[in-house]
Amino acid sequence: MQPAPPIAAASGALAAELREEALRLGFSRVGITCLVEPPHHDAFRGWLTRGLAGPTQEWLERHEPLRRSAASLLEGAASVVMLATDHAARPDTADCPPGQGRVARYAWGDDYHDLLRARANQLSAWLEARVPGCRTRGVVDSAPIAERDFAWAAGLGWFGKNTMLIDPKAGSWFLLTAFLTDLALPSDQPLETEHCGTCTACLDACPTGAFPEPGVLDASRCISGVTVESQDPVPPDLRDGMGEWIFGCDVCQEVCPWNRHAPGSSEPTFQPRNGEPTLPLADLLALDEQSFRRRFKGSALKRAKRTGLLRSAAIALGNRPAAGGFAALAAAAGDRDPVIREAAAWALGRWIEAGVMADECRAVLGGQVSSHDETSSTSAAGSRPGPSTA
Repeated sequence: MQPAPPIAAASGALAAELREEALRLGFSRVGITCLVEPPHHDAFRGWLTRGLAGPTQEWLERHEPLRRSAASLLEGAASVVMLATDHAARPDTADCPPGQGRVARYAWGDDYHDLLRARANQLSAWLEARVPGCRTRGVVDSAPIAERDFAWAAGLGWFGKNTMLIDPKAGSWFLLTAFLTDLALPSDQPLETEHCGTCTACLDACPTGAFPEPGVLDASRCISGVTVESQDPVPPDLRDGMGEWIFGCDVCQEVCPWNRHAPGSSEPTFQPRNGEPTLPLADLLALDEQSFRRRFKGSALKRAKRTGLLRSAAIALGNRPAAGGFAALAAAAGDRDPVIREAAAWALGRWIEAGVMADECRAVLGGQVSSHDETSSTSAAGSRPGPSTA
């Protein structure tokens, strides 16, 4: 079947109305581009070939042909409307109390997918009523489409050295929604010039050295990739750098000068649940599968699954021992999940090395280990988990 031809080129007035409606619905900025092959797809393909996609390598490899031709997402698609949404206002996140775990700011509140999908559906209903017969589709991290590439083409920012899209007036604290339509809308112009200059703050600040070169991310070393996308044991050489991060990481954005005056958002969905942007690590380690699902219902954190989140919580306690943490780690060292057991054993080994409750930690570990180098590969139950694929 031949794809239906696009509806006759839409007027600039219709595009202006669409922008106004998108802003009324709560989107922060709007950019429009024609639907062509993503401008930087060859670079993306090269990145995959180098094996730098980390935990998402297999998925991205499998969907790469679809990503090259986003027209497969909507028959006859002619334009992509890229919608930027500013998220949580920036507090001082430099201070993380002992015993607490850091969470990337986009995941502080409720799951942003639900909010942005609802807004995209409302925009679809508006446009389909405004132009009867046109077709639309909104995408929020749910289909193989190069959102940042199309957002660049639509003039919403340039690619920073940390690979984030940076808006000169809003920084990089925003989320993207792709809105496809078979209307041929007038296109915006991309920002051809990047404005990072000689600044390397993001590259220098990365705790795990995840940037082998400016503009290239090694996702296998990225704290966000490891804590959000993988439920495997974390490679030992990355654990120190994780610090207290248990879901995502904001370091390369926190140090970016372009984020000093980011607008933020008062949208309730983005505000921290219970008013706290950090989470108590001991409480997390006490969650069984049922309580985990209940605790994170409607939250982006559920993506890490119980295995991933509790594993990261144990590593955070190993990096920064805190009062009340020993009992939680001792219990986790007997968890049924081998990945959680191993992380708890590693953390207790770190406590031994630091001289914190060393005798108690040795008792839990059964005298098997005396340093975190050994516990990094030995579980509290005496078994060795499979090799990490993170």
